[in-house]
Amino acid sequence: MSSVYINSASCISAQDTLNEEFFHHLKPENSAQIIKAIDPNYKEFIPPTMIRRMSKTVKMSTVAAQYALKEAGVEKPDSIIVGTGMGCSQDSEKFLKNVIENNEEFLTPTYFIQSTHNTVAGQIALGLQCHGYNFTYVNTSSALEFSLLDAKLQITDEEAEHVLVGSTDEQTERTMELYELHNIIKKPEDLPFDFLHSETGGVLWGEGASFFVLEKNPTKSSYALLKDIQIINQLDQHDVQHFINEFLTKNNLKAENIDTVILGFSGDAKSDMYYTHAMEVFTESTLLYYKHLSGEFNTASGFSTFMACHILKNQQIPEAMIINSVKREDIKYVLLYNHLLGCDHSLVLLEKV
Repeated sequence: MSSVYINSASCISAQDTLNEEFFHHLKPENSAQIIKAIDPNYKEFIPPTMIRRMSKTVKMSTVAAQYALKEAGVEKPDSIIVGTGMGCSQDSEKFLKNVIENNEEFLTPTYFIQSTHNTVAGQIALGLQCHGYNFTYVNTSSALEFSLLDAKLQITDEEAEHVLVGSTDEQTERTMELYELHNIIKKPEDLPFDFLHSETGGVLWGEGASFFVLEKNPTKSSYALLKDIQIINQLDQHDVQHFINEFLTKNNLKAENIDTVILGFSGDAKSDMYYTHAMEVFTESTLLYYKHLSGEFNTASGFSTFMACHILKNQQIPEAMIINSVKREDIKYVLLYNHLLGCDHSLVLLEKV
């Protein structure tokens, strides 16, 4: 099986990740219920007549995709694959609101058409006039991982050479209200909180879009080798260590071979126990966390993948992400472990180019 390389990475998030110096200006957050992504100047990338018809997730993804393609030097990818948990939920809410307000009569189809989950991949393809493979994965917190796995298979099977892979999710007012009622989002009285030692339920909710170009050959600016991906829907907390060790054995590695582990601590006391169990496996690795920077959302792992790519390429780790005191001089392997409130667990192994 041939190798697959991540040759570009871009991200729009609650941090200023489009700025080249973002590594030195990360701003953790632990006293809010919701944090929003920093919007770039969309007029620089999208015609004004199109912007007003686009939801935030489409705008974020369009810009992030442009950044990724430009960095990789690819004008038109062979395939476009996008992972999302909630899709274009802003337009979904607008459509449902119109249904109620107009008593199910005289409805315009625009919001309905734009509310489908594959709108993002479709809009990017239309903008690029790309007629190749176009697919969207809607697998909650493992949507990006399924997208990366699909891209990896396409490249290794020689069905594509340049694949644009992305993940995206946006916030909407009504959905955030429902999450708050369902105690998915932290209660105001539980703020501020300690991400690593939280004793309460709920998370800090975020949003964002991350895009990557995967190719069969490395370039001078390559970020990482996509070594392997493992996904499981349900996992008992006591089976976490077995799940990880089995994955490492499959890749002829041991825990001590992993230089850096990025864990998705979200501040939800119950589901964060998975990460606590995982930490016990990696006593000799640098342990990191990231959702105090991005917030929790269905495709938050896109932010961690973006950060892992920069860590491998620059051989630097931001102080704001560090959990323990272990330091490795050379960072060769980075392992990412993520889930959403105890469901859809994923492991992604990246290797230095």
